[in-house]
Amino acid sequence: MTAEPLERSLDRRARLAAAGPDEASPILRTARESDLPELRRLDREVFQEVAYPGFLFRQLYDMYAGHFLVLDDGTGTLRGYVLAGTSALDRDSWILGLCVAPDRRRHGLGRELMTEILARLRRSGVERVRLTVEPGNSAAILLYRSLGFRPEGQHGGLRRDYFGPGMHRRVLRLDLTTAR
Repeated sequence: MTAEPLERSLDRRARLAAAGPDEASPILRTARESDLPELRRLDREVFQEVAYPGFLFRQLYDMYAGHFLVLDDGTGTLRGYVLAGTSALDRDSWILGLCVAPDRRRHGLGRELMTEILARLRRSGVERVRLTVEPGNSAAILLYRSLGFRPEGQHGGLRRDYFGPGMHRRVLRLDLTTAR
């Protein structure tokens, strides 16, 4: 798989909703190596104690740079990212992270990131995409369901202790061969 270039300003409605009167319009683009410190900052801000360690961001970037997208506000501050990990030997992928800065939520930016990464995965020949989500994160679950993700397995996809004791997750799956 090769990295596809991407740099585009979000549509007018999303730009107006996401940016205040004195703020730049966010740009959706492929992550760059120089983004790693800012990605780490954003991930810590949003995910706090469960944020990825810096060394892991580095390795994930090295492995999946073509499927690592960011929202850049044009001032050096990143406002969101999505990362998909895909094996070269099969047709499955995992969304390893979706992150939108707290002050930019509820403006369609998470949907924009997910829509773009799913389109890339589909073009790459990926057939199935999975992700995990905290069971109490109803906003994220609604977003994923609206994109066609459905629970995988029994109990609504609930996997107890998925990330360790007390760290339950729902596993959701999207079949890209039938979803559009």
